[in-house]
Amino acid sequence: MTTLPPDQDIVFKGYDPEISRRLFAFLGPYRWRFSLAMVLMLISSAAAVAGPYLVKVAIDDGIGTGSIAILRQVVIFYLAIAIIQWIATFIRVNLMAQVGQSIIYDLRSQLFIHLQDLSLSFYSHYSVGRVITRVINDVGVLREFITWALLAVARDLFALIGIVIVMLSMNLRLSLITFTVIPIMIWGTTVFKKYARQNYRQVRAAISWVNSVLAENINGVRVVQAFSREDTNYHYFRDVVNQNNLDANLRAARIASAFPAMIDFLGAAATALVVWLGGMAVIRSVPGAADTITPGVLVAFLLYISRFFDPIRDLSRRYDSFQSTMAGSERIFALLDEPVEVQDAPEAVQLPKIEGEVHFEEVSFHYQDIDPTEGDQLVLEEINLHIKPGQTVALVGETGAGKSTLIKLIARFHDPTDGQILIDGHDLRHVSQISLRSQMGIVLQDPFLFNGTVAENIRFGHLEASDEEVSAAAQAVGADDFIQRLSKGYDSPVEEGGAVLSVGQRQLISFARALLADPRILILDEATSSVDTQTERVIQEALARLLHGRTSFVIAHRLSTVVNADIILVVHDGRIIEEGNHSELLALGGRYFHLYSSGFED
Repeated sequence: MTTLPPDQDIVFKGYDPEISRRLFAFLGPYRWRFSLAMVLMLISSAAAVAGPYLVKVAIDDGIGTGSIAILRQVVIFYLAIAIIQWIATFIRVNLMAQVGQSIIYDLRSQLFIHLQDLSLSFYSHYSVGRVITRVINDVGVLREFITWALLAVARDLFALIGIVIVMLSMNLRLSLITFTVIPIMIWGTTVFKKYARQNYRQVRAAISWVNSVLAENINGVRVVQAFSREDTNYHYFRDVVNQNNLDANLRAARIASAFPAMIDFLGAAATALVVWLGGMAVIRSVPGAADTITPGVLVAFLLYISRFFDPIRDLSRRYDSFQSTMAGSERIFALLDEPVEVQDAPEAVQLPKIEGEVHFEEVSFHYQDIDPTEGDQLVLEEINLHIKPGQTVALVGETGAGKSTLIKLIARFHDPTDGQILIDGHDLRHVSQISLRSQMGIVLQDPFLFNGTVAENIRFGHLEASDEEVSAAAQAVGADDFIQRLSKGYDSPVEEGGAVLSVGQRQLISFARALLADPRILILDEATSSVDTQTERVIQEALARLLHGRTSFVIAHRLSTVVNADIILVVHDGRIIEEGNHSELLALGGRYFHLYSSGFED
C-alpha cells in the first residue's frame, strides 16, 4: 500500500503542442469573445506603457519649462488613458470569466458523458478518487489558466515589448544598463524550469492519491470499523499519503518562491545601476547636448524598470500555472482518450420490441490483463445456449466460475471475445445499446440507490411512471409496507447509496424499480443473497409475479430461488457442465446434486 500511484511514475515532458492544440480547440465556440478580450488587453497594455512616458513629458516639458498649460494637458491625458485602461480591463476580465467558465462547463460535460460511456473494465482498474481528481481538481486548474493566466501571459509579453521599445527610444545607454541583468535572468529561468517541471507533475499526482485513498476509505467505512482498522488507516493516510502530498507541495513552494525572489533582486540591482549612473549623467549633463539625460527621462526610466520587471515577475507566477495546466491537461486528455470497449456499430439498428429468445453460439470471453506480461484471463469458453421466451434460467456454481460474466454479456457490458449472442435473432453487436438495455431489468447483489426519494429511485428506469404505478410496483414486491412506515412514505429521502435503509429494504426497492421498468429480459444477480430469511420469503412471494412472462436469468446461492427454474445451468471453470431442470439434475447425481446436498455452501 505504500507505493506511489502509477501515474506518478510517468515522466512529464513539459510543453506538449498536441495538448495545447486540443486545449485551445475548446476556445472555438467562444473565439469572438476571446478576440474582443484580446483587443481590450492590447488597449489596456498600451495605456499602461504610455503612463511613464507621460510622466517624463510632464517633468521635462511642463515643470522643466514652467508651462502650466502643458502640465495640465498631460495630467488630463494621463487621467483619460487611466480611465480607458480601467474600462478595458473591467470588460476583458468579465469576458474571460465567461469564456473560462463556459469552457470548463463544456469540458466537464464531455468528461461526464465519456465516463458514463466507458466500459465496466475501465472502472475495475481506475479508482473513483482518481476520476474525481480529473473532473474536479485538474479541470479547476484549467479554469484558472484560461480565465486569468492565458491573456495575462499575452499582456505581459506585449507590455515587455512595448516597454523595451520606449526605453530604447528614450535613451540607449540607460536601456543597455537595465538589460545587463537579462542573461542572469535567462539562466535562472532555465534552472527553474528544470526543477519545476517534474515537481508540478508530482503535486498533481499527490492530490490524486489523496482523493483516491479518501474515497476508498469513505466507501469502505463499515469494513474499516468492523475490523478496527481506523488507527492503521489513519497512520497510513497521515504518514504516507498525506505526507507525500505535503512534501510535494513544499518542494513546489520552495522552487516557486526562489524565482520571484531572484527577479526582485535583479530588479533592485537594475534600479540601483540606473539611479547611480543615470543620476551622475543628469548632474554632469550639458544642456542642449545630444546625450543629455533629463530628470524626466531618469524618472521615466525608474518607472519603466519597475514595470519591466512586473510582467517578468508575473510570468514566473504564470509559469507555475502553465506547468500545472500542462500536467492537468495531459491527465484529462488521457482520461478522454480512454477507449470505450463496448460501442454501437456504425450500422447499429434499434432493437424492436423483443419476445426474449436468447441464443449463445460458441461464446468465449476473456478479460485483458492490465499487465501485458500476465496474458489474458479466460472466463468463459465455448458457451452454447438456447433460451426460449419466458423461461427462467438459474445459474449455479462456485464463486468465480463465470456466472456474472455470462449475464454481463447478455446486457452487453462486455462483448464476447469469440462467438455471438442473439436476442430474437438479432446479434447484440448490431443493435444500439440503449434499445437493448431499455428492455432489460437488472437487480444486483448490492443494489445502489441514488440520492433522492424512495419514489424517485423506484421511478429511475421509467421516469414517466405515475405515483399509482410506483406504488403498485412496490406493493407487488412487498416493499409498500416498510415504505409506508417511513417518515414521509414514498417521499422519504434515502440519502446517497440508500444509507438510511437496510440491505433488505434497498433490495426490495431495486426489485420495484426493475418491475416498474417492465423489462422483457430480467437479470437477478444474487439478488436475495444479502437479505434475511423473512425478507427473502417476501421476495419469493413476489418473484413469481416478477418473473412471469419474462425471460429471466437468476444467479443464486440459495436453493429457494433455483428449484423452480425452467432451466438450471451449472457453471464450472467457465464452462456449462450440466443443464436441465431441478429434478433432471438431481437424477444425474453430478455436480448439481452435490451442490444441492451441501445447501450450495460451495
